[in-house]
Amino acid sequence: MGSVLPFVLALTSGLAAQTTKVPSTLRHGSGLMDIPVAGVLAHRALTVTYSGFWARNETDVTTDLMGDITGTEPFAGGWNGDFAVAHGFFDLFEFGANIQSLGDAGDGGTLWGAFGRLSILSPQTQPIGLAVGGRYARSPDFGDGIEYAPNRLGRPDRRFRGQLGSRSMNTGFSLYAVAGWDLPGFSSAFLPEHDFSFTAGWGGGLFKEGGGLDWYTSGDSGGWFAGVAWNLDVAESRMVTFMTEYNGFDWNVGTQVDVSGVRLGAHVLGVNHSSPTTVYRSGKFGVSASVALCGSGLCKASLRDRPDPRVVVLPAAPPDTVVVTRVQAPPQPTGLAATICLSTGNSIDVLLTTAGDTLVGPSRTPLSELRPAVVLAGVYATNTEWFESGEPIAYGSGSYDRGDDEVGLDCEDIRRVGEHLGVPVFVGGAAVVRPEEIYVPVRPGVWQPYSLRPR
Repeated sequence: MGSVLPFVLALTSGLAAQTTKVPSTLRHGSGLMDIPVAGVLAHRALTVTYSGFWARNETDVTTDLMGDITGTEPFAGGWNGDFAVAHGFFDLFEFGANIQSLGDAGDGGTLWGAFGRLSILSPQTQPIGLAVGGRYARSPDFGDGIEYAPNRLGRPDRRFRGQLGSRSMNTGFSLYAVAGWDLPGFSSAFLPEHDFSFTAGWGGGLFKEGGGLDWYTSGDSGGWFAGVAWNLDVAESRMVTFMTEYNGFDWNVGTQVDVSGVRLGAHVLGVNHSSPTTVYRSGKFGVSASVALCGSGLCKASLRDRPDPRVVVLPAAPPDTVVVTRVQAPPQPTGLAATICLSTGNSIDVLLTTAGDTLVGPSRTPLSELRPAVVLAGVYATNTEWFESGEPIAYGSGSYDRGDDEVGLDCEDIRRVGEHLGVPVFVGGAAVVRPEEIYVPVRPGVWQPYSLRPR
């Protein structure tokens, strides 16, 4: 492999732009409409979302200090808007903040919040995804000395107090755990490429508190929530998602269209409330607009959260019909035969001629004649910002630092264990929980070792 190094150092394969398929929630970063999912935003990915809904009921109930209904009064409905920003870190964390309501002291003041999620297992690379996270919401303040609590609609409400009789409304912090499954769709001549994402989890706070209050909910699950999304890849960097969820109190349905990272959505909240009685027990129509940024540009909309290696099949020589009286085999090129390990985990045989040319394929086609339309398969780290700057790689429970020298590897001696920002990550030898060294493909046949940083 040492003699092949001068050749493979000249080969490059760019990294495609980051992609994303997880929709933007109404006010809590990535997820469905009101529930989280097991995945997180990609490293350095940023989403900015504005959403809201119209409350249509004409009257609502009044309550006493115990939370019991005492009568009805006209309800000032209208538009309820939210603004949220979320950011991904190292493909493991997602953090963000939101503004749920702007108002003065008489209206409950400005309500804001924060949220975060840690991915333990990614549903894109594991059979099952798993994440834990939390949400914080500021309590309304009407200036009357009473302690109020945030509610699931993100709007100030004098009825939802921190203490209703012997009942405490602990909705300021909402911790949760969530699992997810990504399943491929079925083949159909009438449908584009698609898949299904299933989500289920349990949480406290806003996912649980308020059960038993007739005006707040008609029933609750004790903190359990679930949802499913149908993701359709309708065109290049264009995707449509249909989703439904149960957030512990309401059934919600909605759809989102993603065109190259610009997202527009529509949703109906509380479709299970057939007879509107309060703002919580009524159907509400809403819309959302979001922008997803990856690196220096918009995120590509795709079913896969990371680009797949492109497998290139070299074209065979066109057949000719020739009548000859004597067949003379063309002279075979001479040179050094070599096997190169690609980042796809597959090997390719090449011939390095004495004239300095590189021949590939059964017809021994010069690689220089195939460029730029055809390149060797795989996704590589060269020209990526994180690789050129020497950033460490987080894998498993350890952190790995970049080594000094690039090496050549045999595909039979390594195996793929994951990826870092779209680039595959490999280890050598038998499976271990914390390998001492991992490898990242730099160019076809060239690998960069990363060593485990001491604890």
